[in-house]
Amino acid sequence: MLDYKLLEALAAVVQEGGFEKAAARLHITQSAVSQRVKLLEDQAGQVLMVRTSPPRATPAGRQMIKHYLQVNRLEEDLKESLDLTGQDVFTTLALGINGDSLSTWFLPAVRDFLIRERLLLDLRGDDQDETHKMLRDGEVIGCISVQDRPMQGCLMEYLGRMDYRLIASPEYAAKWFPEGMNLESASKAPFFIFNRKDHLHYKMFPLALGEVPTPLPAHYLPSSEQFVSFIEAGLGYGMLPDQQSKELLEAGLLVDLAPSHIVPVHLYWHCWNLSSALLERFTRHLVRKATRILQQGE
Repeated sequence: MLDYKLLEALAAVVQEGGFEKAAARLHITQSAVSQRVKLLEDQAGQVLMVRTSPPRATPAGRQMIKHYLQVNRLEEDLKESLDLTGQDVFTTLALGINGDSLSTWFLPAVRDFLIRERLLLDLRGDDQDETHKMLRDGEVIGCISVQDRPMQGCLMEYLGRMDYRLIASPEYAAKWFPEGMNLESASKAPFFIFNRKDHLHYKMFPLALGEVPTPLPAHYLPSSEQFVSFIEAGLGYGMLPDQQSKELLEAGLLVDLAPSHIVPVHLYWHCWNLSSALLERFTRHLVRKATRILQQGE
């Protein structure tokens, strides 16, 4: 039978990114954390964590962490149902989320739930094409993703879509695209990309121009909040969701460079298929609110 104190130590080291932070979280010495992880590896007969900086779990380690988090979630629900938790005790849910969702619709969707429930969110950001990997590896209990098929052992609910447009400031458009969008101008104009996992422009440019400009001079700006600010400041153009650009477009502070084209991004909620009352309540609330806020259909 697995010793859950040992599993807890392994999970803490990976989640916190090191033995020192794990020790502070568990209120034990760094040496004790190391000993627990080593003992778990001895019992498992294999390496469960690669000692890099930060440490990362091996495939076997990820499976053990996932198991630990699932059992921990069920234990928290049991305590709640038996009224064994104190009034001041919070429960934490680790969730994977993309930056644009976090910057736009997510807060209005979960605000009432967080006020009502004694819940803490451990939000972990990545591109919407990547967040499901956190769920697969057991790092989070749920995620918002573009994946339209549930993973094994998980549930999936459709949330809605975010429509992306090719946006610039009026001054920027006049300077770099005086004759409108074309390949020659696009190959010279600075463009904003969120990070190297962001591939939305590979979908937009073929629609707007027939192909991706070559070269494509690009800034990389991994902040959804600053992304719109840099575009509004006239430092480049880029892909923005309607939730960020609509009011600025209506006010004339931004312009749509390809008004006939949008790239829809369909979002799905994935979570572990557990008999967890809290997770079920959160899922129902999130789906209900998201479907009211986000666009629906094709």
